[in-house]
Amino acid sequence: MNRERRPGPTVRVEVTEHLSEGDRQHEDRVVTEEPLEIRLAWPGSAARRVWVTMRTPGNDFELAAGWVLHEGLASGVGQIAYCTDEELSDVEAFNVVTVTLREPPSRDPGHRHPAASTGSSACGVCGKDSIAEALAGPVGEGWAGPLPSPDVVRTLPGLVRSEQSLFDRTGGVHAAALASAEGEVLVVREDVGRHNAVDKVSGARLLAGDPPAQACLIVSGRAGFELVQKAVAAGVGSLVSVGAPTSLAVELARRAGLQLYGFTSADRTVRFA
Repeated sequence: MNRERRPGPTVRVEVTEHLSEGDRQHEDRVVTEEPLEIRLAWPGSAARRVWVTMRTPGNDFELAAGWVLHEGLASGVGQIAYCTDEELSDVEAFNVVTVTLREPPSRDPGHRHPAASTGSSACGVCGKDSIAEALAGPVGEGWAGPLPSPDVVRTLPGLVRSEQSLFDRTGGVHAAALASAEGEVLVVREDVGRHNAVDKVSGARLLAGDPPAQACLIVSGRAGFELVQKAVAAGVGSLVSVGAPTSLAVELARRAGLQLYGFTSADRTVRFA
């Protein structure tokens, strides 16, 4: 397969729809899921693979920048580009990104990821050596501004849902968004992996020259530990999820002073921390 252009976020497939009145064959769209390899380089160090994740193509540079921030490797990046190594196959083209830092990372990325780490599009404490290390993950400067009231919190999932164009086309992606305390949605990103969507949101802010810290991060699914960890690393003030939080997510949110809301809809939200 010759990759003369980068893959898109959806793929056309032929399907058979089985209905009570009979079968119907037609074309449908499914969300694209492909691996993204992130390589890290800095002055005096050649590029090295530090992470591989299954993601929806699009906003790849934002994803890489956000991942670097959330992993506590650097607060900013110098340059991001697709890798052009001659040995890359057509399938690998546009699926390998190199992040070049202006200075050495805050820690050795090989400590937390001693091998060629690989992550799925699902959430999880990926690559962490222990729960203690995970709980002692990177912490952003913290949000010192106002936080959304419960009335504002209940409006946020609906506002984000209205901007989920990829979900409307496929029904197969998660969303993450950043919002002000007044409920203004600042950025929305979608991805097959909920943690990737959060990386893209923070990365979008970094690459635009805006601080990743804001009053509220909204996620379309459950609030697992990894999403709380990313929120804490970005320095946001509150995390609002449509689904349920996990026990470890609640524990970390309380330790970090992050407001954590779950089961959020227009009629209800539950604060856990």
